[in-house]
Formats: sequence, C-alpha cells, structure tokens
Amino acid sequence: MTTEEPTSNRRLKRNRWRDIVSDVALWFIMFIFFLPALWIILTSIRNRKEIDAFPPVWMPSGFTFDSYKILFGMPTPEGAFGLGGAIPVVAYARNSIVIALVSTLFALAFGTMAGYAFSRFKFKGKNGIYLGMMLARAIPGIALSLPLFIVFARIKLTDSILGMIITYVALNIPFTTWLMDGFFRAIPKELDEAARIDGCSLWQAFIKVSLPLALPGVSAAGIFAFLTSWNEFALASIITRTPASRTFPPALFEFTGQFVSDWRGMTAMSVLMLIPAVIFVSLVQRQLLRGLTSGATKG
Repeated sequence: MTTEEPTSNRRLKRNRWRDIVSDVALWFIMFIFFLPALWIILTSIRNRKEIDAFPPVWMPSGFTFDSYKILFGMPTPEGAFGLGGAIPVVAYARNSIVIALVSTLFALAFGTMAGYAFSRFKFKGKNGIYLGMMLARAIPGIALSLPLFIVFARIKLTDSILGMIITYVALNIPFTTWLMDGFFRAIPKELDEAARIDGCSLWQAFIKVSLPLALPGVSAAGIFAFLTSWNEFALASIITRTPASRTFPPALFEFTGQFVSDWRGMTAMSVLMLIPAVIFVSLVQRQLLRGLTSGATKG
C-alpha cells in the first residue's frame, strides 16, 4: 500500500500538470487567433491621430465611438470626417442578413435531401453526378464571376437580392450535400426500413427518423453555409452594383478613396460584420461541435 499510494499520487500530479499545460497552450493559441479581431475592435474605437501613428500604438490612449456615429450619420464633436457618413450601412446590413439567411435555408433544404438520396438510393449516373457536384464546388468564385455576370445580365438578375440568393444557394449545395451524405451514411438503413414496415411513407421515414438523427450535421452545414454567404466577396463584388443588393464585404471598399482611406470607418463596419456571425455561431455552438465530432468519426 505504501508503494502504490506514492505512485498514484505522482501519476495524479503528472496528469494535473499535463492538463494545466494543455489549458495554457490552448488559451495561448486562442489568443493568437483572436488578435486580428482584437486589433480591428481597438482600431474602430481609438482616436484618429493614433490610426496612422508610427511606431504603431498598441493600446489606445482613449476610446471614442465617433466612427460608429459617423457610420450611422450621427453628429460627432470632430465633425463628419471620413467616408462613412455617406455609406448606407443599414441597407448593407439588411441585404447581408436576408441573403445569408435565405440562401442558407434553401441550401440546407436541397443539400439535406440530396445527401439523403445519395446515401440511401442507387440510380443511374449517381457517381458521376456526385463527382460533378464536388468538382463544381472546387472552382474558385473569381473564375465564375464573369460568366455568372453575363448570364445574370441577360436574365436581368444583376444587382438584385434574388440573384445573390440563387448564387449562394448554388455555391453551398455541393458542400451541404457532401456533408449530409456522410451523416446519413452513419445512420443505419434498418431504421428507415423499420419505419416503412410500421406504415411510414418514404417521406415520413426521412422526416421522422433519419432527419432528427442527422440534426447535428444540419447545424454544422448551416454554419458553414451561412458564413460562406456572409463573408463571400468575389462574386458579390461583381454581381452587385448599388445598395439595392450590395452586401458587407464589397461595401468595405467604399471606405477607400483616391487619396485617403478611412481605416477607422472600415474597422467599424468590420465589427458590425462580426456581430451577427458570432451570434449565429453561439446559438448553435453545441450542435456544431456535436456535428463536427460525429463527422470526424465517420469511416
């Protein structure tokens, strides 16, 4: 007993120190990844004279929310200096939210049903269609921008919210299909067969049996689809032309003029871009983690 107890204590101490070192390393890595966002936030609320200071001022000497006031057209003590006062930030926020949410919902609906079909049924050309969807997703957005603009110009969908929604739905369906196909393959087919024996139709078996078990995957796919639509720049900068459909990413370039760039206004709008994305991820964080963990363990 006297020999085993010191050994057990040493093992416990070793494990405790190992956990402490792992926690410190994880917090350090998280801080490194958070540094760019922290710099953007600090830049948006620092004094204007510190923006272009050399050497850089790491910690602001004072905080001001004038950049946000200018962004929304509110009066400030220093006057409306900068490019933000003439930028319709409310219209850009509305467009981004509507386009991201609607395109995510449609991409999830179509991608989930397509993933279920690929995982459960055999049909002619199945492998070719699946491979074609994956290869289409591998094409960079900038390569699609010009042909997509020409097509949309002919059918009068340029500079429209509907055109952007169609673009992002088509962009997100392949990835959503691939992700949901993996989740549905992990669900035994016998569950669907048992539901069919009990009197469920094919659609009822999908809705009542398979889909609830694949909800973690739906959450994970929804996060990726939303962030893709929210942050996409290449296609949005080509298709959109006016505040009627322009989203946040191409709108950031409106803070750059011929001789001056309003860096504080640009970072203020970047902070506004971060808020909905953080809220969306936080709301489905548990489902996202479960979905990613389940997807990583698939064989």
